[in-house]
Amino acid sequence: MKLAIIGHGRMGQAISRLATARGHSVVATVSGQAQRDGGSLTAERLAGAEVVLEFTRPESAVGNLLGLARLGARVVSGTTGWTEALPRIQEAFLAGGGALIHSANFSLGVQLFLRAAGDLARQFAGRPEFAAYVTEIHHAAKRDAPSGTARILQERLRRADAGREFPISSTRAGFGAGTHAAVFDTEFETIHLTHETRSRDVFAAGALSAAEWLPGRRGVFTLDQMLFGEGP
Repeated sequence: MKLAIIGHGRMGQAISRLATARGHSVVATVSGQAQRDGGSLTAERLAGAEVVLEFTRPESAVGNLLGLARLGARVVSGTTGWTEALPRIQEAFLAGGGALIHSANFSLGVQLFLRAAGDLARQFAGRPEFAAYVTEIHHAAKRDAPSGTARILQERLRRADAGREFPISSTRAGFGAGTHAAVFDTEFETIHLTHETRSRDVFAAGALSAAEWLPGRRGVFTLDQMLFGEGP
């Protein structure tokens, strides 16, 4: 498959490396910072790519996605912090005839972890003796706090137990790729449900699986829909 990558940071580089190992070809790489309005994203610049992978920054993502929607592109986006613009982007992809799959986290393990967290929260509903909260740790260079994954985890927990807020505690330090936990705590015991990422390659592998799934589809999808064929 011919791929284009927008954003040449650590994720873009990991995707490029794994794409080659999986037999795909990267026909175009575009700097994410140059694309804030999406105007320079042309069919010629994307060099006939069948799928475009967009991993940039929140301030660039909306312009990128609107520009790609106008081209009728099929797009995998792992950028976080833009979902308030999702209705506008959905409309643009439907009008352009392309397809988008988006996720704050392309790890299969994280998607299963989120489902398990919802199941766990339902067991603790109505037990006020347990304090409940979310913790997340990322490397010092990560800009958004809380992370997109932590926000989704909080949303899943609240959906399962509407009587709790599940506040998030965020740490930005060191070099880790990401650790998220749902915690239920009393004076004498603590329950942790934790997902720890050991390598960013897990996100790159998930993004490539999404790219392989996307051809022939139209519309806007979540990773949950791709993996489980249903909503969260």
